Amino acid sequence: MDEMTANLASFMPIILMVLIFYFLLYRPQKKAQEARTQMLNALKVGNRVITVGGIFGTIVSLGDEVVRLKIAENVEIEVARSAINGVDDGKNAAA
Repeated sequence: MDEMTANLASFMPIILMVLIFYFLLYRPQKKAQEARTQMLNALKVGNRVITVGGIFGTIVSLGDEVVRLKIAENVEIEVARSAINGVDDGKNAAA
């Protein structure tokens, strides 16, 4: 019994490191990834969005892989759906 306790005690730092890794790194990253996927799935025509490159635009059409954005009068661009960084909530001032 004493040898078993000693073996368990020797593995305790490794177990503790795995728990810390899970709660500080893996779990928050997984939660953020799920929120991003949910945001990308909820996009609809008319949403004002920001791309990863910092371009503000309004969604004109949606495809499975491609989004068409209107960025100025008579100017539309196509970007990958994964390039959408977020929906503009109106708090950002675009010049």
